[in-house]
Amino acid sequence: MLLKVGSRGNDVKKLQEKLGTASDGIFGSGTEKLVKEWQAKNGLAADGIVGSGTWGKMFGTNPDPIATPVSIPPSSFKLENLKGHIPDTVIAQIPDTAAKFNITNNLRLAHFLAQCGHESGGFRAVSENLNYSADGLNKIFPKYFKNAGRDATQYARNPEKIANVVYASRMSNGDTASGDGWKFRGRGYIQLTGRANYTKFDKMVTESILDTPDLVATKYPLMSAAFFFDSNNLWSICDRGADDATVTSVTKRVNGGTIGLADRIKHFKEYYNLLK
Repeated sequence: MLLKVGSRGNDVKKLQEKLGTASDGIFGSGTEKLVKEWQAKNGLAADGIVGSGTWGKMFGTNPDPIATPVSIPPSSFKLENLKGHIPDTVIAQIPDTAAKFNITNNLRLAHFLAQCGHESGGFRAVSENLNYSADGLNKIFPKYFKNAGRDATQYARNPEKIANVVYASRMSNGDTASGDGWKFRGRGYIQLTGRANYTKFDKMVTESILDTPDLVATKYPLMSAAFFFDSNNLWSICDRGADDATVTSVTKRVNGGTIGLADRIKHFKEYYNLLK
C-alpha cells in the first residue's frame, strides 16, 4: 500500500471518499493537502503519503494483516491456491463462514470474495469512520445537513457525531442522542450497519454483537458479509454463472450501482480460476 501524488485507481477513490473530497481516483495536490491535514490531526507524520500505517489508521484496519502466520483450517475448497492473492487472515475465515452461510461451491465463493475485496479496499477496511469535511457532508449527506439546515462545520472531521446524525432513527437505531448511529456504524467487509442488522447477525454467533459491536470488524468481517449475501439471496444470482453479466448483477445488489466493476470482474476471474 503506497498512495501519493500521481497515484490513480479505486484505492485513491476510497481514500478521497473518506477525506470528504471529490472521488475522481486521481491523487493530486488537493488530495495530498487533505492527507497531510488528516495525518497531522491523527498523530502521524504529515508527509502526504498514504502507506500501510496511514491507511490502517484511517480505515480501522491492521496495517499488516498477514505479518503473523495464520493456520488455514481444513476445507473442501482449494484454499491453499488463494495464498498470496488474499490475506491469510481472510482465508482462515472461509471454512466456518462457508458452512454457516451457504457458500457451497467455487462459483459462489469467487463471486463473494471479489465483492468483499473490492468493497473493503483489498480486505483492508473493516470499519467505517465517516471522516468527512463540511463540504463533503453537504454533498454526500445533503438530506441531513444542507437541506436540513444543519451546520456541517459543527460536525466536520468528527466521525462519531456524523454517524449519530446520518444513521439516527432508522434501521432500528435510536435518535441522535442515543449514540446508536456510531455504535452500529458500518463494519465488516460489506459494512454491516444499523441496530436491526446487528441484532439479526447477533443470532448467528456465540458472542453478544450488540454488547460488543467491534467484533464485527475484528472477528467477523467476512462472516458478516456472508450474512448480507445470504439474507439478500445473492447466492441465486451468483449461481447464474461466471460471465461478466453475472458479476455485474451481483455488483448492483452489493454496491447499488457498478462502481469498480472492472476490478470486481478481474478478481472474480482470478479467484474462480484459482479455486477450480
